Amino acid sequence: MEGGRPVSAVAVSVFAFLFLLVTILGFSAARWRRAKSLDNLDEWGLGGRGFGTFVAWFLIGGDLYTAYTFIAVPATLFAGAAVGFFAVPYTILVYPIIFAFLPKLWSVSHKHGYVTPADFVTGRYGSKSLGLVVALTGLLATMPYIALQLVGMEVVLEVMGLQSDSSNWFIRDLPLFIAFAVLAAYTYSSGLRAPALIAFVKDSLIYIVIIVAIVYIPSQIGGWANIFDTVQASFDTFNTENADAIAAGEATPKALFPTQAAGQWAYASLALGSALALFMYPHSITGVLSTRSRNVIRRNASLLPAYSFLLGLLALLGFVALAAGVMVGDPPNPQLAIPQLFEDQFPAWFAGVAYAAIIIGALVPAAIMSIAAANLWTRNIYKAYLKPEATPEDEAKQAKIVSLIVKFGALIFVLALSKSYAINLQLLGGVWILQTLPAIVVGLYTRWFHRWAVMAGWAVGMAYGTIVAYGVSSPTQEHFGGPLAPFPGTETPIYIALTAFLLNIIVVVVLTPILRALKVPDGEDATVASDYTVDAGDEGVVDELISTTEVR
Repeated sequence: MEGGRPVSAVAVSVFAFLFLLVTILGFSAARWRRAKSLDNLDEWGLGGRGFGTFVAWFLIGGDLYTAYTFIAVPATLFAGAAVGFFAVPYTILVYPIIFAFLPKLWSVSHKHGYVTPADFVTGRYGSKSLGLVVALTGLLATMPYIALQLVGMEVVLEVMGLQSDSSNWFIRDLPLFIAFAVLAAYTYSSGLRAPALIAFVKDSLIYIVIIVAIVYIPSQIGGWANIFDTVQASFDTFNTENADAIAAGEATPKALFPTQAAGQWAYASLALGSALALFMYPHSITGVLSTRSRNVIRRNASLLPAYSFLLGLLALLGFVALAAGVMVGDPPNPQLAIPQLFEDQFPAWFAGVAYAAIIIGALVPAAIMSIAAANLWTRNIYKAYLKPEATPEDEAKQAKIVSLIVKFGALIFVLALSKSYAINLQLLGGVWILQTLPAIVVGLYTRWFHRWAVMAGWAVGMAYGTIVAYGVSSPTQEHFGGPLAPFPGTETPIYIALTAFLLNIIVVVVLTPILRALKVPDGEDATVASDYTVDAGDEGVVDELISTTEVR
């Protein structure tokens, strides 16, 4: 575009073809595994609860490994922050965790027709208020996550030259508007079936691009030994030239691996905290509840680590970009590293494939996130408080409208705020969503926690995490400048979400016996022990969920 980067006709043509392909698939998805009607949340919001192992593997994987992962993980390593490798072990840690608790959540949700995690909390604790705070937390944590998919898309469009330098914001971001309008249209039409079908294309492209990149590009720049030697030399030079600033705490040393004790605590806490938080996100649980049986979830927990292998290769591309001498602007923007690496090293036609992989990698999770957010609003706010007599058709209409509002709200969020603000605000997502773990995961195993103790623990964790994160600064940002803060009473930085979660648990454990001793009403549990082990086809499972479910 005039005034912007040069445009490669070949790359743009390949990208446009693949984008058109997924658009057609998105609208066609309404007829895939066709139901009598999409006018209920089970069909529109959960794909009919009938996805098998193969479809679920692509859907859940496509939900968790987003465009932001494609951009941010290698960008962190490109910038010299070796702690960014935490993304690899945390995706390894998460699968044994979900193997244990998600089948139980699937069973009780299948039995009672729960569509959201807040539905389960409401029924388990007999508390619409607790369900409401879980729903609001999910909405709060999801919005910046959707916005970051747009940030990833913007980075690719900028490298492709499809964003002009025009002072007119509408002209400058027109390609982004078009992409998101298409996403909104086919999500509204097809519901969860759209991202499930598109995920096949998205993940296939991502696997192809990363495997080719990890083999082809190193062969062009002297091999892996040269890459690591070049990166180490670059980091050593930086550390030497900035020794005084590093000693004064004004700069962070760069390293291939987190070698200092403080770095290791940061690395470990980020990995553990992120693993605990990942499947608390509403979009993760939406993908799980769309499956047809407990065994599908178990098989996926066993198969999804293949994505962790992919993530390890993806992270290394940050070092590849550094060794290749990729230029990321002035002031430097590490997020440009991977798209620019593809621009510099790939033939134009394959660069187009890579761009499409990242853009589609944004569309799939953004669609699932907006559907999950719409489900939360519809079930746990609209029906629970605003229109208790809402029919399944009313719920579906409300969810479709809200899914549009959520998408365009995220679009405004990205365009109105600085990119660094949006990215760092997303770090709060993990802080916030982890505070729902006691209500959801612990609630699957025991009803010992008092509902008001759970509420109090949530409030303490949310307040502490938000206040501490607000106080974290960085060289480019005064507030919300990073995910780490000293553990109370020490100078050791750890993930803020994990500290907030520990405080949350302490409050719950201390208050529960006190509230019980005071005989404070604890709410009526709508579930029984056998609900947590039922499977599809078991006697007593509700077949007509839509017509019989009442969220208590």
